[in-house]
Amino acid sequence: MNDTAILATTTASDDRAVVSRLIALATRGLFPMFDPRHQLFCYKLKKNNEILVREGLSHRYTMMTLMGLHRLKQAGTVSPFDCTRILQNLVSDLRWVDNLGDLGVLLWLWGVMCPERLPDVERRLDIKTALQRFGGSKQAVTMELAWFLTGISYYALAHPEKLSQLQPLAFETYKMITRNQGKSGFFGHQSTSRSLMGMVRGRVGSFADQVYPIYAMTQFGRAYQNEEALGRALKCARGICEVQGPLGQWWWHYDSVAGKVTDGYPVFSVHQHAMAPMTLFALGDALGNAFDPWIYKGLRWINSDNELDFEMEDSSAGVIWRCIQRKRPSRARYLKARLGIHSDALRHEGNSELEALFECRPYELGWLLYAFAGRG
Repeated sequence: MNDTAILATTTASDDRAVVSRLIALATRGLFPMFDPRHQLFCYKLKKNNEILVREGLSHRYTMMTLMGLHRLKQAGTVSPFDCTRILQNLVSDLRWVDNLGDLGVLLWLWGVMCPERLPDVERRLDIKTALQRFGGSKQAVTMELAWFLTGISYYALAHPEKLSQLQPLAFETYKMITRNQGKSGFFGHQSTSRSLMGMVRGRVGSFADQVYPIYAMTQFGRAYQNEEALGRALKCARGICEVQGPLGQWWWHYDSVAGKVTDGYPVFSVHQHAMAPMTLFALGDALGNAFDPWIYKGLRWINSDNELDFEMEDSSAGVIWRCIQRKRPSRARYLKARLGIHSDALRHEGNSELEALFECRPYELGWLLYAFAGRG
């Protein structure tokens, strides 16, 4: 074996060890984020005078976390939570589902955990009229549409007899998302033609506005054997990989028209260890392509291979700290980023201008489990 092969084998072994350690941390770290009285996970865990304080409750984050815990169970690890009870509590009263995004995530969750009960959700929430009822579709918000398309696609995959019934809704949602995708492959945040806000800032999308449509189009492509959707997903995936930072950073904002990064910071840990991996793994599995070099380069950013040489993984606290951000965020810089002005998009004045944000949210650990549990 030559030196290059030995180095590759050693690196792969190190990556597997990191993944195993992070899975254990995520499983352990979710305990203080859970409110047993309400059977919900919190909105965030925040460091306050060296004490971790739980703030708020989130149905959305609870759904995402449940999907990660379910994948952990599928991988052969007993979940430390009674996921069935948590799920039953979620759906006992669905008045909290008041937007297209949460409806999509709920369908996605049920498609993953209990697909046989999806028709019950359809009946209770009237999903066929969702695009007419919710604001996220009226403004054509990319992330909300992507979650909804993912949920519909999981429904179609779980119930082939429903493929033709769901097809008009799935294709309409898919078409709405494609209108937000630029020639570069990047997605804007929302439609640029449906509102003044959309005209002003719709062309610039966050990293979430890239990865969730990639994931949605992957599942839609699988459900309806749609090569165009898979091609669009691949174009965006290649785009974010091409502009990935030298330290593996998945940057924050992307201009769908110019095909450039408009602002790099904050760099969020969840993008590095969860959202990029889960999306690129899914697309790679569907197409037979491997995005491992970009996935693991991004993952290494967590453990000191970052701008601050800082350990974002805190095993004693059971968290991965939320992001590296500018200490003095500029309103002018933020507005430039949202307007597609990117002359200094990635600039920072060295370590003295950056800091870690000492927060963690349960969906971050949930998506980590969803991405990596069962991948050896």
